[in-house]
Amino acid sequence: MDRTFRIIQLIVLNFLFASFSNQNQETYDLTINVNALRNSTGSVVFALYNREDAFPDEHYKKYLRKMTGEIVNRSSTVTFENLPAGRYAVNILHDENQDGRINRGLLMPKEGIGFSNFQSVGFSNRPSFLKASFDLLGDKHVMVKIIYM
Repeated sequence: MDRTFRIIQLIVLNFLFASFSNQNQETYDLTINVNALRNSTGSVVFALYNREDAFPDEHYKKYLRKMTGEIVNRSSTVTFENLPAGRYAVNILHDENQDGRINRGLLMPKEGIGFSNFQSVGFSNRPSFLKASFDLLGDKHVMVKIIYM
């Protein structure tokens, strides 16, 4: 009986210790800004990723978090709050018709797109998590260029 009671005590203590250690994990805010949009029509979709196998995500199904930003004077800003330290990448859509997806012409997007760490996109410069990702080790502000094709 004494042994069973000790095992139960250890289990409870481990559970409590794990609960407190998760609560003490430091988190940070990530602010993403886009400007020089071609107009103030629609909204801007900001998708945040933390896995290589999820990025790029053309259909916005594998993101860690997603926010929609209002456009004011051809700019938009959102802040992802309470993120643990880690490696992240951002995928952005200037969703002019607010349908939540990338509209295409023949092959190219008709609406503006952007990726962290990218100034241009093309067949030889395709987005990947490795190229677009950055470390979040404290509160951070990232500017992303929106590309219109």
